[in-house]
Formats: sequence, structure tokens, C-alpha cells
Amino acid sequence: MTEPPAARRKIAYLLPVYNEEQSVAAFHRALVEATEPLRDRYDLQFLYVDDGSQDRSFEHLVALHEADSRVVVLRLSRNFGHQKAVTAALDACHADAAIIMDTDLQDPPAVSLELVERWEAGAEVVYAQRRTRDDSWFKRTTAHAFYRVLSKAASIDIPRDTGDFRLLDRRVVEELTKYREHNRFLRGMVSHVGFTQEAVLFDRARRHGGTSGYPLAKMLKLAGDGIFGFSTAPLQLISRVGLVFSLLSLIGIAYAVVVRFAYPENAVPGWAFLAITLFLIGGVQISMLGILGSYLGRVYVEVQDRPLYSVATVLGDPW
Repeated sequence: MTEPPAARRKIAYLLPVYNEEQSVAAFHRALVEATEPLRDRYDLQFLYVDDGSQDRSFEHLVALHEADSRVVVLRLSRNFGHQKAVTAALDACHADAAIIMDTDLQDPPAVSLELVERWEAGAEVVYAQRRTRDDSWFKRTTAHAFYRVLSKAASIDIPRDTGDFRLLDRRVVEELTKYREHNRFLRGMVSHVGFTQEAVLFDRARRHGGTSGYPLAKMLKLAGDGIFGFSTAPLQLISRVGLVFSLLSLIGIAYAVVVRFAYPENAVPGWAFLAITLFLIGGVQISMLGILGSYLGRVYVEVQDRPLYSVATVLGDPW
């Protein structure tokens, strides 16, 4: 009696989209071409999540769905942000492996084949690590500074020069769906989950078209989510700054006493010095209150326990 053939394993590409009408069709063509070698061994699905795009991205995705049965589209009810769009895809995914990619062609689809090879060799998380990046000087510099600060401040080891471009084994996806915080930093969550993790180096290209979905304000928010979400260093900084100013105050008091009694002829009353000192201390206090407020605000958002996102339309059957 012959045994039934083993079921083919499934790989799902999780693809967040926001205002990518200029690149999504070209990206899909490149992805289909690059993944052709996988079709002999795996069933593939391309799960696009339209994160409330304001352009014609959704219309392009509908056309892709109609032309390719492997394309599934989730349309969120509004723009919830890149990290929550990826979360929506993770929640819907039940494949054996999931590959997260951006759709602006900065993440080369061909690199995903290397991720699959490492997964086949036993890795459960394979992240694409940038060897070079074709971005502006400002973006390269700020990204470099952010990853260095994060590596020093974070309580876990978050690989430098990585984005969300990575492959996740099914077990890792199941663990990630348990993380429901609103201020999300997925690459930090993946590091926190653990499992066997390996890197694949690649050269990040320039955007195919359109504008970045991460302007400066969103970049700063994501940086805050990474630092505040995985580090208590800012809170520790408050006590350290307070200690420094206390020591400076003691030194100033000692200096004033010595000058007053030992060198009274050099004692010059100075309101300007006093005013500058008060302004400096006041500014430091307000900054420290701002750090406390950032943590308190995050607690407030989590206590509300609202849904991370809302889905308006589903085209196809995610697996």
C-alpha cells in the first residue's frame, strides 16, 4: 500500500503597501520572476496589506488579485502605520514560513531566495542586513546613529542595519502574534522572541518610485518606539542627570563659601549667573518630565486596549 504524497510546504510573502501606485505593479512582476525557482518546491502566496493608501494603490492590488490567484489583499479601514500593517499580515498568515518585504523595490526580491535557503538549513529567523544602502546622506547618517544608540540602550541584542525584511518560521509567527502592544517595533520583538536567527547581507537599492512612507516625523516615532519599548535607559538617565547637577550644586556652594570668607574682595554679586543657572536647571527638569511622560503615555495607550487595526476588505483567502 503506497503512502499518500507529503503536503507541499507553504511560503507567504507579507507585503505592506502605502501610496505605492508607482511601484507596486513593477514590484509584483519582479517578485514573481525572482520566486519562480521556488514554485517546484513550495506553494506561494503574496499577501498585500493596503494601509489606507490615498492614491490608486488599492486599484492596482485588485488588478493583481484578478490576474494572479496567489495574490491576496487586505485593505485596512484607514492608515494605521507600517508596523501595524505588517502585524495585520502576520495575524492572517498561517503558512510554514513568512517573508516580510517592502514594496518599493528597495528590498530586492531575489534576496528572499537566500533567506529561504537559510531557513531550509535550519534557521528559524533569517534577517536581511544592509551591507550598503543607496539613500541620502541624511538618512544614512541618522540610521547609523539610531542603530548605535539602540544597541547601547536596548536590553536585548537588536541587529544593526536591519529593517523588517526577514523570513520567519511558523513557530516564530505564532509567538509574535502574542505581542499586542500598540507602539510596535517589530524588529525588536523578533529579537525578543529568540529562536535560531541568522543574517543575510544585501545591498539596499534606491526607491523605484514615489516618496518614502517614513518621513522624518515617522522615523523619529519609530526610533522612540525602539528605544522606549526595549530600554529603561532614559529613566536611568534621569537619576544620573540629577546626580550630576547635585554634585555641581555642592561644588558651587563650596566655591561661594570659600570666596565669601577667604577672598571677600573677589565676591561679585551676579544675577546673570543665577538666572542662567535657574534656566538651565528648569530646562533639564522639563526634559526629564518629558521622558517620564513618554513612558506614562505608552502605559495609557496600552491600558485602553483598543484593537491594533481594522480590516475593511479582504480579497482572497489568506493561509
